[in-house]
Amino acid sequence: MAYTGRLQTYGRDDVEAVGGKAANLGELARAGQPVPPGFVVTTESYQAFVDANGLAAVIAATQPTEPSDEAYRRASETIRAQFVAGTVDPKLRRAVLAAYARIDRGPVAVRSSATAEDLADASFAGQQDTYLNVEGDDAVLDAVRRCWASLWTARAMAYRDQRGIEAASVRLAVVVQRLVDADAAGVMFTANPANGRRNQTLISAAWGLGEAVVSGLVNTDQITVDTAGGRVLASEVADKTVQTVRTPTGTQERPVPAERRRARVLDDAAALELARVGGTIAAHFGVPQDIEWARSGDEFFVLQSRPITALPLPEADPPTEWLPPKEHTLYVRASITEQLPDPLTPLFADLIDGSVARSLQDLFGELLGRNPVRPGDVGLPTINGYAYYAYDSGAMRRMFAVTPRVFGVLSIDGPRSGINRWRTRSHPKYRRIVDSWSPRPLAELSSPELLSGVRELLDAGTEYYTAVQTVIPVAASSETILTRFYETLIRRHGDPSAETFVLGFDSEPIRAEKSLYDLAQWVAGHPELRATVLASDNDELLARLGADAADESGEQAGDERDESSVREEFADRFAAHLDHYGHAVYNMDFANPVAADDPGPLLDTVRFYLRGGGQSPYDRQARLAERREQAVRTVRERLDPARLALFDRLIGWAQTAAPIREDALADIGLAWPVLRRVLHELGVRAVASGVIDDPGAVFWLHWDELVAALTPAEKLPDPMGAEIEQRKELWRGRRRATPPQWLPKGTWMDWMENWLPATTQEQTGNVLTGIGGSAGKVTATARVLGGPEDFGRLEPGDVLVASITTPAWTSLFARASAVVTDIGGPLSHSSIVAREYGIPAVLGTNVATRRIVDGSTVTVDGDAGKVILPGDPDQPPAPAETDGSHRKLAIALAAGGVLAAGTAVLVRRRRRADPAKRARAATRHG
Repeated sequence: MAYTGRLQTYGRDDVEAVGGKAANLGELARAGQPVPPGFVVTTESYQAFVDANGLAAVIAATQPTEPSDEAYRRASETIRAQFVAGTVDPKLRRAVLAAYARIDRGPVAVRSSATAEDLADASFAGQQDTYLNVEGDDAVLDAVRRCWASLWTARAMAYRDQRGIEAASVRLAVVVQRLVDADAAGVMFTANPANGRRNQTLISAAWGLGEAVVSGLVNTDQITVDTAGGRVLASEVADKTVQTVRTPTGTQERPVPAERRRARVLDDAAALELARVGGTIAAHFGVPQDIEWARSGDEFFVLQSRPITALPLPEADPPTEWLPPKEHTLYVRASITEQLPDPLTPLFADLIDGSVARSLQDLFGELLGRNPVRPGDVGLPTINGYAYYAYDSGAMRRMFAVTPRVFGVLSIDGPRSGINRWRTRSHPKYRRIVDSWSPRPLAELSSPELLSGVRELLDAGTEYYTAVQTVIPVAASSETILTRFYETLIRRHGDPSAETFVLGFDSEPIRAEKSLYDLAQWVAGHPELRATVLASDNDELLARLGADAADESGEQAGDERDESSVREEFADRFAAHLDHYGHAVYNMDFANPVAADDPGPLLDTVRFYLRGGGQSPYDRQARLAERREQAVRTVRERLDPARLALFDRLIGWAQTAAPIREDALADIGLAWPVLRRVLHELGVRAVASGVIDDPGAVFWLHWDELVAALTPAEKLPDPMGAEIEQRKELWRGRRRATPPQWLPKGTWMDWMENWLPATTQEQTGNVLTGIGGSAGKVTATARVLGGPEDFGRLEPGDVLVASITTPAWTSLFARASAVVTDIGGPLSHSSIVAREYGIPAVLGTNVATRRIVDGSTVTVDGDAGKVILPGDPDQPPAPAETDGSHRKLAIALAAGGVLAAGTAVLVRRRRRADPAKRARAATRHG
């Protein structure tokens, strides 16, 4: 049995023998790095001590059955007391003291090194103990024993339990090294953990030994080094009040002398030298490192090195200037940009600009004959990567001049109305184009054919979205005018809100929800399949279903064949769901997969229903429909003929238009599955040409670069891997920005602020203000989701926080207790679905995903349109925003002027006839 070994005896592959810390230090010592000399008391020594003192039974009997702080504390006290009181075997004692003698028996540092420690996926930093300035045989043995005991601190036990690491599987070695009599020490990250940049090293430095630094007792100087350019980018000097120093009996925290408190610990030359050492260590391990260091005189020493865990991908600095590209042009984030909350990828940005311009020109030309939109008047360019509608000022004047004619064409009941046009022309045309591409053998088509297909499919989608914009104003106007009429002339105290009259109808997102619910109910009737679905992760389940579908041997035993048949039927049913609903987009940028590409989030919803979560969408819809019809009957019974006629007309209009809006929006991505397959095939060919190394990188090429990559040439194009990584870094930095809702500021557009789908405030303070989209008040854990890759993190009862929610997000509403978005208004998808589910919603905050901390507790007040964040309750809230009512009235007057005018006439007539009611109305609306 090897009780001890010299540090350089071990390397990175010896974690089981000496733990993570010792394995890494041994590796560095072998590589000639400045590691203090020392030895390791191996994990075999730990196991021998445990066996000799009967501690395995104590550990097993003391493990907490419930994960509480108190339970871990009690268990820890019992186990550690047994370790400290244990007897060290004479052979083990002699081995440790002999190794200690070989490093001259001077003062040493004694550090724990666990087998589950300093790993790439979990550092376990600070979970076990370290003892500094230990000197003498008995003191060293006692420190070793106490390090073994520290494997069973309450925090270490809880940490392992949270990560599913079995108690019996961990062992602990101990590193004993000659103590560096440090005048300065600290921590160094060879990549910047704040922005993920691998070409920046971040150094924390303080006076004295490093214990005060790693335990967080002292403020440290912060130095950022550009390792590529060999220069110090920033150096922030802290007020360093405490330092760890040696004493005759160990170490102690003492005040820093006044003259050194604000003095730099490392000058530029020292910082660059330390960063150079860190760079060689990171290069040796092949991944960025978290390094503890010390300095004695002019010499640096490495005390510990481990991979940086949870290092973000590198990102550029967020933009701070938002400069309009052209003068005499208005840039607005509205309409289609509600489906594009993030910066655009280069390929999508190149294509969507011209596609939007063409679709708008075609629509106006069709509706009006003489087109007010000329080439170059409108488009969808980007500013700092974010999409903006761009309107030339002359085009704006011409479009305003014909707006009444446009509304007149779209709002009539004839074949050219927005709804009829969508139903009979736009939607069928879009589907025909998609259906014509779906069966084509893409691998057999030429690259020019595929490039043409990308444009054709995207143009079809853009043209369809433009057509949807002729439906949305009609639907919005119908609900808004009904609400205004009902609130002003009908509603009494205790009556339900106007939204009650448009709830409980079928729409495509609700039908998609029912489809998943039906699938879950079917799975529940097959116990073996239910167990498989619940026990498998998404990749395992999809792989298994695919294997069942491919296995046509028929050689299985009876029971096995029956079970396989059930799984095949499940695969068929799930495939049918994806065929019908899998095109719903989470984000219109085609770089983002749809459910047909990544069905994992839908399987999570099936599991949610299988575990008894949520409620039947059929029952919920039936209750809403019953409540709606009862409200309609109650209102109709008490109306006079004039109001009854108008109420019937308005409610019929709203109940027809509202579900169609959701149907129309749900099919925006109809082309996206096949469009993404075409782009993947082009990506495969770009890989073959040597331009990119992964087909998915095709989205980060510009259009002309993709065309060039697929055009035969004598010379192969240069690889673009480094350029693409820079574009991704820029994109990630831009994603942290909050884009203005319109540019330039200080124009006539300012008065239209409340038409836009988000507030323009930066929203400092602990109260975020938006638009109340659904009533109610909830306090719960916030879960900030970037997209479908995060859906699995939403636990039942969490507050769903997102930039936007589209119809593809509907399955999450059954789990959420409330919804908060950056973008959206009272008639957006988020609002409509939240009301269907009866959960509060606050929309259009502009900053929710940036200000709300994932996992924090927030209060969502849908009635007030506010979100209260954790913080000082006495802190003054941000200035109040409007509730959007005048925005709704403006939309109503623009889109439905005739009916709005009729409502106003009735209001004036009734108030003249009944002075008492006129006074009460004045008091109520005050």
